Amino acid sequence: MVFSSFIFLFFFLPSVLLGNYLLKNVKKQNVFLLLSSLLFYAWGEGHLVILVILSALINFLTGYLIAKFQNKKLFLIIGITLNLSLLFYYKYFAFIISNINALGIAQLKEVTIILPIGISFFTFHGLSYIIDIYRNNQLVQKNFSNLLLYITFFPQLVAGPIVRYYDVESQLTKRIITFDKVIEGIKRFIIGLAKKVLIANVMGALFIKIMNDDIQQLSFGASWLAMIAFALQVYFDFSGYSDMAIGLAKMFGFTFLENFNYPFISRSIKEFWQRWHISLSNWFKDYLYIPLGGSRKGKLVLYRNILIVFFITGLWHGAEWRFIAWGCFNGVFIILEKMFLEKFLNKHKIISHIYFLIVILISFVFQNISGMDNVVLYLKNMFFLNNNENSLLVSHYLSKEEFLIGLIGIILNFPIKNYFSLKTPKSTQILSIFNTMFLMLIFSLSIIYLASDTYNPFIYFRF
Repeated sequence: MVFSSFIFLFFFLPSVLLGNYLLKNVKKQNVFLLLSSLLFYAWGEGHLVILVILSALINFLTGYLIAKFQNKKLFLIIGITLNLSLLFYYKYFAFIISNINALGIAQLKEVTIILPIGISFFTFHGLSYIIDIYRNNQLVQKNFSNLLLYITFFPQLVAGPIVRYYDVESQLTKRIITFDKVIEGIKRFIIGLAKKVLIANVMGALFIKIMNDDIQQLSFGASWLAMIAFALQVYFDFSGYSDMAIGLAKMFGFTFLENFNYPFISRSIKEFWQRWHISLSNWFKDYLYIPLGGSRKGKLVLYRNILIVFFITGLWHGAEWRFIAWGCFNGVFIILEKMFLEKFLNKHKIISHIYFLIVILISFVFQNISGMDNVVLYLKNMFFLNNNENSLLVSHYLSKEEFLIGLIGIILNFPIKNYFSLKTPKSTQILSIFNTMFLMLIFSLSIIYLASDTYNPFIYFRF
């Protein structure tokens, strides 16, 4: 079940909201939200909901043992091993076997393993819980159903953001649902839905339309257009999902931290990862980069740590070499910025922004194109290094509607609301009325698009 589906919008969400509001006691609300979240997951994954419960049980018992006994490190290692074992089997086991066979090390039987929705996210939730208990015993949760709710709470279960346990610990036992918070949550959800349906879906369809053609037939312009379309798709898809998750949480009295901060206004790859998927970047920083030594042990160790983090970041995104190449590509440029580029980029703002956009769009080539031969061919297209006599131009792909929506998407990548200030109560009231009308309009358009379009994936849905 996805947020941008009719079954969620007009049946599941209204039913859960109504049931939650009728229950005034937080303990009863927790039980109701837990059952609703398990139903939400089971709707698409069936019996695999048992895997989520098992993951939560492992972390509940591990957390208890860490807090209870002196040999904390041993139980932490056991807990981390169990969590990563589940993730490894479902996400990486088939990948490892296929690579062993490809290298000729052995000839093992190929396996097909269904990747459970959201396994990367709920595994990282569990890992952060037990690691934080190791660091601070006071965080241990003694009520299994509360911890299970933290792990399975449907707004963030299948595609994040990655919510730290200590950020919502107090909200599991004490939260206040106010009218203002509900309205704020509804507004945020509608904005996220519109970003996903009205922009991401259209840009995604454009990207697929271009990539369905032979790479050798793509012109310079079409090659760049495809990566721009993908950049807009992945940003509005994932940030839209995060907006909807944050809005849903507010409707139920929870507060989640922000996950995106206008990443495409960055002037370096380093800055991009401070603005993009913030919850993941902070997770790797706190639980991997800093424990490895961060920047405290000299430049060589710093560069090593950056490469390790981005190798794993790529691997986290998908069990394919193209994701690993994409992650390492980002890591290498961050190292280059640390070594000598940063000083230059800080002095030349326009050049630094152009540099960032070129590098980040090139990085998407590694993420989307399978096979190094095809990657090289595509990069040649992007830099006029192929003699494509019969190349297909931008006009072959880009319709007026796609151009307009792409332009709107580019504009919305800038914090334009920061350029407007309200001086009087009257102007504030007028803007409030306008905002309400605008939200009603984009919600209606989103529903119309959903009813008429069959292309409605979430890129980060099966992670």
